[in-house]
Amino acid sequence: MGHKIVATGRSATGIPTGRLAVWWIIASEIVIFGGLIAAYLINRFLHGSWAQSAAHTNTFIGGANTFWLLTSSYFVVLAHAASERRDAKETRKYIWLTIALGGCFMAFKSYEYATEISHGYTILTSNFWSFYYTATALHGFHVVCGMVIMAIIAEKDIKNEQNWHRVENIGLYWHFVDIVWIFLFPLLYIAK
Repeated sequence: MGHKIVATGRSATGIPTGRLAVWWIIASEIVIFGGLIAAYLINRFLHGSWAQSAAHTNTFIGGANTFWLLTSSYFVVLAHAASERRDAKETRKYIWLTIALGGCFMAFKSYEYATEISHGYTILTSNFWSFYYTATALHGFHVVCGMVIMAIIAEKDIKNEQNWHRVENIGLYWHFVDIVWIFLFPLLYIAK
């Protein structure tokens, strides 16, 4: 007999499958970013010249980007609270504000990349700049992915008042992206 297997809303652990999937994604991302940050720290301690390279990063832009992401985390919390009340209008508003601040982050990062490259600091300039571009580009990719997923949730799910749990799930992911930046900001911009 051919039984049709259908995914359920709860896993064997009692945790909703969507939330469990997000935690698995976050766990795998911790391994990726954790390895990158550990390699950065080892190289930073072994090579004193890294401080000279780090002196050329733009602390103002890094700080502004920290502000955009921390504020966006606040908005995603408000989106989750609105989704708990099943308020589609407020949920969508806060999701789009989160996306807008993610856009500010990416715009500042693009300007920063253009400025650094115009001053001759490319991914090939030194090991520091290789780590800088690799870590920030990987992080930026995650920001863009989060923005795209939030737009889909806002316009497909919340607009149609369904799948409210996805707001919490994307919120977990977005907070993780912010936490990664909280590690990258001092390592790349402040520890000069």
